[in-house]
Amino acid sequence: MSRIEQSGWGLKAAGTIGMVFGLLTIFSGGTALFGGEAARAAVGNAVPFVLWFNFVAGFAYVLAGLGLVLNRSWAVWLSIAIAVATLLVLAAFGLHVAGGGLYEMRTVGAMLLRAAVWACIAIVSWRTMRRQSEVLSPR
Repeated sequence: MSRIEQSGWGLKAAGTIGMVFGLLTIFSGGTALFGGEAARAAVGNAVPFVLWFNFVAGFAYVLAGLGLVLNRSWAVWLSIAIAVATLLVLAAFGLHVAGGGLYEMRTVGAMLLRAAVWACIAIVSWRTMRRQSEVLSPR
């Protein structure tokens, strides 16, 4: 199944949210990583592996979002992978904090928001794909 035939508005909304979220993530991460001295100073005690993960993941967000808008089934799997990877990085970040590492409180909020958004996108897209498979192959 390469295409999700009956997607409805939920998949399109999830995809659009994913693309916008991705573009914002690329912009903010790129500014923090590659911006001038003032931009790097504004980041504060950013955790480098979290910052790099979020920046790189932003490109995956855009790709997954576009795939969902275009009703591509691979985008469902990419959305699930993004959600899982985000939860793993959140867990690693938690270990970093528990170990006494420096961090910014806004990173906690941002990672929780990312995890929640991608969990929702993954759930919406998975349910849409499952509904289609039930319609195409009734029991």
